[in-house]
Amino acid sequence: MKRASLVSLPNALLHPPERPGGRYLLGVDGGATKTLAAVLDMQRQELHVAHGGPSNEDAVGAGMAVRCLIDTADQAIERAGIAREQLAAAVLAVAGTDTDAVAAQVSAQRREWIVVNDVVGAWATATGDGPGVGVISGTGSNVFGVGADGRAWRAGGWGHLLGDEGSGYWFGVQSIKAALRDREASGPPTALSDAVVSFFGAPSVEALAARVYSKPMTKGEIAAFAIETARVAAAGDEVARGLFELGARELGKQVQAVIRETGLEGEFPVGLIGSNYKAGPVYIEPLTRFVREQAPRALVSAAEMAPVGGSLLLAARACGCGDALDTGALARLTERALAG
Repeated sequence: MKRASLVSLPNALLHPPERPGGRYLLGVDGGATKTLAAVLDMQRQELHVAHGGPSNEDAVGAGMAVRCLIDTADQAIERAGIAREQLAAAVLAVAGTDTDAVAAQVSAQRREWIVVNDVVGAWATATGDGPGVGVISGTGSNVFGVGADGRAWRAGGWGHLLGDEGSGYWFGVQSIKAALRDREASGPPTALSDAVVSFFGAPSVEALAARVYSKPMTKGEIAAFAIETARVAAAGDEVARGLFELGARELGKQVQAVIRETGLEGEFPVGLIGSNYKAGPVYIEPLTRFVREQAPRALVSAAEMAPVGGSLLLAARACGCGDALDTGALARLTERALAG
C-alpha cells in the first residue's frame, strides 16, 4: 500500500514570511467537550482567554463547531481590547477525525486564519514546535510527530467507533466491559463493577449496559469515568491496572509508527498531553516502556504547557515570530491565565 501522511503542516507553517512582524497572536484549542481561545500580546507578555463549548465536528457537526470556534475566538479578541485586523496570525487546532469541512467554513469567514487538526497543536505543545512527537489522551486519542527533516506522520485519531485507543472514552468502555464480564462470571472480579454502578447512578451493571444503548450515553459521559478507572487502579485492582497496560500498548504502537515514519532517532521529546496522564505511573510507565522499544533514548514526559500554548507557538511560526517566543515563559504565562 502506498502511504502518504494523513496530516501535514499547512504551507503557511512550512513557509513563514521572511520578515516577521506583528504584536498579537490568536491560538485556539477546540475539543469534544470544550474550546479555549487565547490572544497573546507579545509586547506586554499578556494573555487574554475565553472559554466555549464543544467544537469537534464528530461531536456537534461542522456548522456548530465553526460557530463555537469563531464565537470563542472573538470573545478572546474582545477581551484583549483589539480588532481582528491587528492579529499577526491565528491558528485554530481542532479535534476531529477530519477537519477539512471546519477549515473550509472558517476560511470563508476568516480568510487568514489557519485551521489544523488538534494533534498538530499537541505536537507543537509537546515539542516546542520542533522535532518530536505529541501524544494526546483526553476524551479521544491521537498521535502526531515531525522528524528533523520535516517529515510528518499521524497515527490514530479515528474517533471512538474505529479507534481512540488509550483515551478516556476507551478506558470508560473497557471498564464497563470488565464489570459486565465480572457480572456474568466470564472474567475476573474487579472493583470496577461497584465503581461504574456508583458513578453512573445505575441500580446494577446490567441496567447500566441497557442505558448505554437506550439513552444512548455520549462519548463525553463515558470518557468521564476514566478518572475512576485510574482511582481503582491506584488502589491496586489488577483488572483496572491491566486496562492501563493494554491502553499503553495500543497507544504505544501508534507512537512507534510515527517514530518510524518520521525518521526520528537519538534523543527527542515525546510529549504526553491530556487528562488521562494524571493517572500517573500506572499509565505513563508502560507507555514509556513501549515507546522505548522503538526509540531507546526518547524523552517521554507529560507536557508542561496547556494545548492552547501549542496553537500560539504555531501562530508565532506562521508570522515568522517563532524565535521570539520562549516556550517555558509561555507555559508559565498560560498556566497563570488559566488559573485566574
